[in-house]
Amino acid sequence: MRALALRYFNPIGAHPSSLIGELPRGVPSNLIPYLTQTVAGIRKELIVHGDDYPTPDGSCIRDYIHVIDLARAHVQALRYLDKQPSHYYDVFNVGTGYGNSVLEVIQTFETATHQKVPYTIGPRRPGDVVQIYADVSKAKDRLDWQADKSLEDSLRDAWNWQQKLSTKRKS
Repeated sequence: MRALALRYFNPIGAHPSSLIGELPRGVPSNLIPYLTQTVAGIRKELIVHGDDYPTPDGSCIRDYIHVIDLARAHVQALRYLDKQPSHYYDVFNVGTGYGNSVLEVIQTFETATHQKVPYTIGPRRPGDVVQIYADVSKAKDRLDWQADKSLEDSLRDAWNWQQKLSTKRKS
């Protein structure tokens, strides 16, 4: 048996057609759907959990990857796996290889969509990691894959999907 494990780092965005996107049940625990729902008026306000971390702007840093790049990583992984001997197993990080802070994400969203994000700074959440992002060098070298979409692309696509969803619900 041959197998690969892909370790995702914060998939975000939506299909550019706005036909497929992320709709968590209940209150979202991920930043992007909470952000888009807040801007769409479904949620009252986004809370940034902490602004006193040892990062450039004090907010946590994460590696956000567009779902289209993630889908491409799957295709490349299957192509790679097909060429491996039986009894093969490996693990690959799938991310952009760099991180963005929560406040950077908010600023980028506002730039990409021309929408204001209502947010406040709240206390840190217990257990939050200061920063985490993928080392994607192995995926680049062996799978011949790297993320191409920007954070702006991801946030614009997520917002377009949210708008389409909100329009559908009203009609």
